[in-house]
Amino acid sequence: MTALGFLYPGHSAEDDYPRMEQLLGSDVRLDVVHTDIGEDAHRVDALLKMGSPERLTAGVEQLRMSGAEAVVWACTSGSFVYGWEGAHDQIRALARSAGLPASSTSFAFVHAAKELGVRRVAVGATYPDDVANLFADFLRAGGVEPVTVRASGIITAAEVGTWGYDEVLALARAVDGPDAEAVLLPDTALHTAAHIPDLEKELGKPVLTANQVTVWEALRLADRKVNAPDLGALFTREPIVQAD
Repeated sequence: MTALGFLYPGHSAEDDYPRMEQLLGSDVRLDVVHTDIGEDAHRVDALLKMGSPERLTAGVEQLRMSGAEAVVWACTSGSFVYGWEGAHDQIRALARSAGLPASSTSFAFVHAAKELGVRRVAVGATYPDDVANLFADFLRAGGVEPVTVRASGIITAAEVGTWGYDEVLALARAVDGPDAEAVLLPDTALHTAAHIPDLEKELGKPVLTANQVTVWEALRLADRKVNAPDLGALFTREPIVQAD
């Protein structure tokens, strides 16, 4: 049994995790601990507070008790908002606090894109423009080039969590283009676990979504190789060792 730990802010699309656990098979357990979201706002000051060491440390002890082998901060905006170096500092502090290998969803996107061998991507963000552009900057710092970025201007995770397949597909289609080798949907408040194969079929290319890459990253940290085609192209490849 491989137990993986996730610190997930608030409550929006956490039901993606039991769905993915089922698709991964009986020997992988995904343990989700909810952290204090504070003010639910895709605004830089609120996001910095949401990803603060105090908020993350509060959930660590519960994950240690679960026997988790690795921990991922399951939040994209609450990690990339710190910038490339600041996000590294964030996960180093998390690793020290947990005594476990650690990462975040933002780094998961970079590692997953490299795993698939894609460099030019389209970004369909639920965030306002300024926050979406910070994610684009983060990707560039990691060697991944956003060729298009579309911001939806949604302020709260709660609203994002109400989106269904039609809204997710519309966002992916709106941002996709011939120059993009993959489409990235970066909000962990967005329900996507049930939709990835359909999205990839519609677009004809890999689709990387926040909760999907978060789980893949935890498996990578635990050195587990799992083939799960129902979770998209990312889960049909042999994982390789990534270096930051």
